[in-house]
Amino acid sequence: MQSSGGARAFQNARLQKKLMKQADAILSAAAAAYGQGRYAETEALCREILKAIPDHVDSMHLLGMCAHDRRRLEEAQQLLERVIELDPRLHDAHNNLATVHFDLGDYEEARRCQERAIALKPNFAVALTNLGNTLMHLGLYGQALELHERAIKLKPDYADAFCNRGMVEILLGQVTRAKESFERALLFQPRHAEAIVGKGMVSMELRHHEEAAAKFAMALAIKPDSPRILAQRGRLSYELQRLEQALADFEAALAISPKLELALRGKAQACLVMGKTAQAMAAATTLIERNPRSEIGLALMGFAYSNQGEMDAAIDYLDRALAIRPDYGDAIRGKIFLQDYRADADFAVQQAVRRDWWDLIGSKLPRRELPKRPLDPEKRIVVGYVAAEFRQHSAGLTLLPVLRHHDHARFEIICYYSWPGEDEYTAKFKQMADVWVDAWQLSDDELADRIQADNVDILIDVSGHTTANRLQVFARKPAPIQATGFGHATGTGMQTMDYVLADSIFIPPSVRHLFAERIHDLPCLITMEPVADLQPSELPMLRKGYVTFGVFNRIYKISDDAIRVWSRLMREVPGSKIVLKHGLLDDPLLRDGLIARFAAQGIAEEHITCMGSTSRNDHLLAFANIDISLDTFPQNGGISTWESLYKGVPVVARLGNGASSRAGASIVTAVGLGDWVAEDDEGYIEIARKFATQPDHLAKLRAELPAQIAASPAGNVEIYTRELEAGYRQFWRDYCAAASESGDAA
Repeated sequence: MQSSGGARAFQNARLQKKLMKQADAILSAAAAAYGQGRYAETEALCREILKAIPDHVDSMHLLGMCAHDRRRLEEAQQLLERVIELDPRLHDAHNNLATVHFDLGDYEEARRCQERAIALKPNFAVALTNLGNTLMHLGLYGQALELHERAIKLKPDYADAFCNRGMVEILLGQVTRAKESFERALLFQPRHAEAIVGKGMVSMELRHHEEAAAKFAMALAIKPDSPRILAQRGRLSYELQRLEQALADFEAALAISPKLELALRGKAQACLVMGKTAQAMAAATTLIERNPRSEIGLALMGFAYSNQGEMDAAIDYLDRALAIRPDYGDAIRGKIFLQDYRADADFAVQQAVRRDWWDLIGSKLPRRELPKRPLDPEKRIVVGYVAAEFRQHSAGLTLLPVLRHHDHARFEIICYYSWPGEDEYTAKFKQMADVWVDAWQLSDDELADRIQADNVDILIDVSGHTTANRLQVFARKPAPIQATGFGHATGTGMQTMDYVLADSIFIPPSVRHLFAERIHDLPCLITMEPVADLQPSELPMLRKGYVTFGVFNRIYKISDDAIRVWSRLMREVPGSKIVLKHGLLDDPLLRDGLIARFAAQGIAEEHITCMGSTSRNDHLLAFANIDISLDTFPQNGGISTWESLYKGVPVVARLGNGASSRAGASIVTAVGLGDWVAEDDEGYIEIARKFATQPDHLAKLRAELPAQIAASPAGNVEIYTRELEAGYRQFWRDYCAAASESGDAA
């Protein structure tokens, strides 16, 4: 028995040795196939080995890597975990398992595996740079850089480490260093797709969009199905406002890698702009579920809530994002914008968050040293307007009449346009400029250089803290005098901004000490080009037999307080109806949500009409069905108020605690309708209710308002522009006087 057993053991040992020898040959072939990207062949060979030797570690390891590369991540995880179970000291397996966890979005688990790999092999350059990449995604940028540097020191020609270092440098705003890192990676590996993408990202940061597009195309030619490259191309399309293309790329990336952060972020951003709020919330939810400390996910969720008018919830999410990353620019800017929509956010609160932006971001940018220039107080002043709104946009409509009526003999007008798209209004702006600059293609430093080269005397910011602003250029102070106005004249909090263009109702004297800038009063906060079709329509209530109130404003300006007041007004004016109009009402989620908010106040759906996107002409024609417009609060309307007045429809306004809640009163008062301005809710309801019972008065106003506007300094755009120019001239004279006293004259 013993002899027989010994013989069987000997035979088994010989068979095992033979199988292992065969397995080595097959594994060698499998490895060669894997290196050439022949994954199906690799998997077949590995499974052949595992059929004979079920616990063959190397073939199981290679099979797991194959599953990862073919995006079967859960299968790859199971295989690699089994490999580690069989051989816990296999450092490569720990590192490869970390890569799977990374792609699954589990960064903490990836970090644990990478740290284990490094503990097993301290000089493991691959694991060091991979851990750095993981820490970058966890927001630990300093530690990430240290690990990439360690990997490069161990392996000076390591392209991956240079590329990863460049990615961190981009996030830290070190664009020049990032470019150098990507170029070093490409020096060692010219077809390194991720480094090519990195150079494209640098081009995007510098606003060199054509260069970026070429780099992404080159990278996709090397890796056609890379979800990260697709997502970067989507980012570029988003920056260029090619939203459908952007969303298609983000969707394609997510089809390959469903939890890819960059693609989820991009999808949420695109959907928010496109009015697909439910899809945006779903993408933001996935980001937060995957990483509860995702400041990006939290901020995007905040913006999704703001689209629905839920400003307190929106700001709560932004505050959570800022608790994680206090200098997160998008979240600070979002909070600046959204504070204007809160009733309890007064001037002090609004200016405090603007100062936060300056302290954390703007003040850290290098300020320009301007050369001395001739100081002639009466010279032809060079005025530069920096705007993303030289197009059909509410801010553009306030600026258009000013540019149309500028005295070009006394003022040279340069327009710096920072938006990629053009329309019929852009063509009008171009005709009115002495010099036109497509600034959207220039980096902040390049734009500052151009402004200096143009010898701009007074530089005007139109965008404020809104989308596509160039406040980081103004932080560099490329012109001796800088002012903000027209689009978002609520102050910037910047020490390099000299003036805010406003009026005494919008920013009353009692709060001006809170602003970083000096306030310069105009006849009104903003003006508007006269509406061409001034034929007054018949008062709707005369033909319909009931009053129709109108709110032609952004729906996220419609606060719960406003709905409560409007609903009470409608109950007190029997049979009255309300028309709500805004492009986002094309979104069923937002439309149904808005109607439900009225229903909660007892207003039946049949008394509510929701209108979505239309042409501007149809938008203006829709006022023919409105008797009285109701201004939103606490965030008032601007251009919508002017449009209503020009169409003969008076607007009920209400004074609030902050600048944005006083715009309506500013405009209405400026055209002689001070008796339409209320101090509180009761007064607001009383004004609307009183005039709703005076059809003769409303009909008279409807016919006379356009002429009344034209006779006012606020509505007569030529008078308005002359007063603005007088302000510019005084700015320049004051500067010349101060510079002469300090010895700064050329």
